[in-house]
Amino acid sequence: MTFTTRPEIAGTFGVATTTHWLASAVAMRTLEAGGTAADAACAAGFTLQVVEPHLNGPLGDLPILVRRAGAEAPTVICGQAPAPAGATIERYRSEGLEAVPGAGLLATVIPGAFDAWMLLLRDHGTMRLREVLEPAIAYAAHGHPILARAAGAAASMADFFREHWPTSAETWLPGGAAPAPGSMFRNPALAATYARVLAEAEAAGPDRVAQIEAARRVWAEGFVAETIGAFVAEAELMDSGGARRRGVLTAEDMAGWRATEEPTLSVDYHGWSVHKTGVWGQGPLLLQALRILDGTDVATLDPEGADFVHLVTETLKLAMADREAHYGDPLHSEIPVETLLSRAYADARRALITDEASHEQRPGRIPGFEARAEAAIRRADAPARAAGAGAGEPTMAHLAAGAAAGGAMPKDAAAGGAIPKDRATPVSEKGDTVHLDVIDRWGNMVSATPSGGWLQSSPVVPGLGMPLNSRAQMFWLEEGLPTSLAPGRRPRTTLSPSMAFHEDGTALAFGTPGGDQQDQWQLILFLRLVHHERNLQAAIDAPLFHTWHAQASFEPRAARPGHLMAEPAFGEAVLDALRAKGHALEVAEPWSVGRLTAAARDPSGLLRAGATPRLMQAYAVGR
Repeated sequence: MTFTTRPEIAGTFGVATTTHWLASAVAMRTLEAGGTAADAACAAGFTLQVVEPHLNGPLGDLPILVRRAGAEAPTVICGQAPAPAGATIERYRSEGLEAVPGAGLLATVIPGAFDAWMLLLRDHGTMRLREVLEPAIAYAAHGHPILARAAGAAASMADFFREHWPTSAETWLPGGAAPAPGSMFRNPALAATYARVLAEAEAAGPDRVAQIEAARRVWAEGFVAETIGAFVAEAELMDSGGARRRGVLTAEDMAGWRATEEPTLSVDYHGWSVHKTGVWGQGPLLLQALRILDGTDVATLDPEGADFVHLVTETLKLAMADREAHYGDPLHSEIPVETLLSRAYADARRALITDEASHEQRPGRIPGFEARAEAAIRRADAPARAAGAGAGEPTMAHLAAGAAAGGAMPKDAAAGGAIPKDRATPVSEKGDTVHLDVIDRWGNMVSATPSGGWLQSSPVVPGLGMPLNSRAQMFWLEEGLPTSLAPGRRPRTTLSPSMAFHEDGTALAFGTPGGDQQDQWQLILFLRLVHHERNLQAAIDAPLFHTWHAQASFEPRAARPGHLMAEPAFGEAVLDALRAKGHALEVAEPWSVGRLTAAARDPSGLLRAGATPRLMQAYAVGR
């Protein structure tokens, strides 16, 4: 018998698993009302914006994997919008910047999440906009018990909000103070924004699709875009670069962009077809890792043993080095995708792995692209940027520690190097991400990873109740790279939902928040499910690890060569063995690494789901 922290959910009608119990309940309510997985995902996604505002928001970013029942493969809905027309390297350099700020108005790209949800709803759903928006509007208008981490984030930013971002103070400091953890928190401006979008959409007439299209126009061309454009044009506010600056996003930028649907990238592994977004996301690094591991004895290794942890970590270092050198928007740069995912390339990369932990950055020198590898090594070797800037996604270990410290972290996840636990640093502008997986009774599936628009990283747009995103920080202010800042170019996002399909008909949707750790934790989960453990909950509960060896995707973009973080549940013998292999080991707090969720459909039609117990807020539901 497999013992788990909670039961694996099983049934035949539908399953939903998200990073917040309220969103999971909303998704199940939507399935019960006759909705598809797409309808339920939309309803849950809008709810997550309200109940996890420190982790995502309406003006954030969103990749979605969606698969129709019976379809051969899923597709990607890309809600990762590009840089605005005014976002040029010259413009940012003229502000005295050497890097894109991690927080503030210059950190934003065009908001993409709303239109991606609308495209999913229109093309894969059956419900009306009102049915999927009403739960989020109700929670924003009437309140929800605010998470301790969200309250802690508001508290840690309170003085900064009062002094520099007064619109954020109005929203996140009701009555002039941060809300108490667990208290009822309301965002009436956000509720009013969505209520107005809904009213204007329904004014287009009774047709469902016409209403959704009207909502898209209201968002991109109507009062939402107009309000954002006017605010950004006039506001001159403090950013994480240490100065008051204006942004470059305009209403015209928003009017000129819409979400799109495109094919996935995939590889085969031990009878499974594994699917990820394109190389504008980091997801293909998981595919590269599987190609490398396919020629190893990973299937025979103890999934909680030192040899497994070492092999997977060394594989990830190689795949993440390629991410830093070669990934980017394929609409703007030539990306050698076929080479990166080829078996011959994986064979060459696999040969670099030894029994000793590597402390070098080793991107592949692909013919014709050697300069990218050299540039990636130079960037990783450069000193970390100014302290206090880290605005990216911390690991769950640091969020967990932050909750215990009332919103403080025992170390800066992006700055590199350990900081003693008695010298806690404030959360500052850090944010993270949410995730959801849904499968309905017909076999339709959705896996989505919404992020951006965190309360910590951008001032609230007055009258809308929502802050902008900060995804532009993933660009470089250096010419000639696939990730150089340029108008119309998508940042190389970390957001990375997953799907996998076995030749016997089993279907799997899974993912996690966690920035650079997302595909690390997902790879570990997938390997355990394929080779060792069928029970989703047991595989999620098992101890996790990750490395910060590669250059971080978020400001200040530091690398920690040889680093490895592991949960103590691996046991002292395993941890000692990893130290002996040369890993710069950091032992995490218990139950603090990863926020995985997963859902599966067996060939018989049985549906299963699981959710991490870490941070005590994710839940799987179903019947």
